Amino acid sequence: MPADRSIALQLYTLRDRMNADPDATLARAAEIGFAQIELYNIVGWRDELARGLAANGLTAPTAHARLSGADVEEAFDAAASLGVRTLIDPMIAAERWTTRDDVKRNAEQLAEHGELAKKFGLEFGYHNHAWEVENVFGDETALEVLAAELPDDIGLEVDAYWAAVGGADVAAVLTRLGSRVRQLHIKDAPLAGGALSTDREDQLPAGQGAIRWDPILAAAPAAELLVVEFDEYRGDIYDGVAQGLAGIRTLIEGENA
Repeated sequence: MPADRSIALQLYTLRDRMNADPDATLARAAEIGFAQIELYNIVGWRDELARGLAANGLTAPTAHARLSGADVEEAFDAAASLGVRTLIDPMIAAERWTTRDDVKRNAEQLAEHGELAKKFGLEFGYHNHAWEVENVFGDETALEVLAAELPDDIGLEVDAYWAAVGGADVAAVLTRLGSRVRQLHIKDAPLAGGALSTDREDQLPAGQGAIRWDPILAAAPAAELLVVEFDEYRGDIYDGVAQGLAGIRTLIEGENA
């Protein structure tokens, strides 16, 4: 049986609105129907996030923070102060995934960050893009090699759209990753020339594109958090995230039917 799913909004989606008016942005997210936010820019917006979460009754189970070249302890401290449970590194650059040794070094770095996370009372995870599945070693994607090298307590937040863009059979990869997958990023896209569009501005709410979501969710029963996110969006961004929320709710209802 699938985990009890909940839904969050990745705040990167609203980065331009946050830069303009963080208080109004978080209030609007709550008005749309989000109770949970996956935070972004937790160091730069630390005070604004604390104020906006409290004012709108929002919680932040997860947060993204790039840790390569960053003040890692500052990021963990910010996450802990904002009530985050799991800090997620959203990206390790594409050129660092081309060999097995690359992947092992990535795993070692993530393991070090995972140990530091514990000192702040946090869990730790990693979020993929396309290159972690585009690079394949034998019959394993780089993402699967990474998972095999990581300590058991470090989770994966799989971005199903980027895995599909990378050419993976997403459901098959999720099945092989098993309970390592703790969260899913969910956004859709149309076909372009017979393949999933890689144009970020083509990104769509779940259920409005060509990705088959039922087998993806079925393959990730341990993923408790489903996250609405767009890198770019052609229409009104608030309308987009509202449709994304509705789309994921429909998917969850289908699972429970």
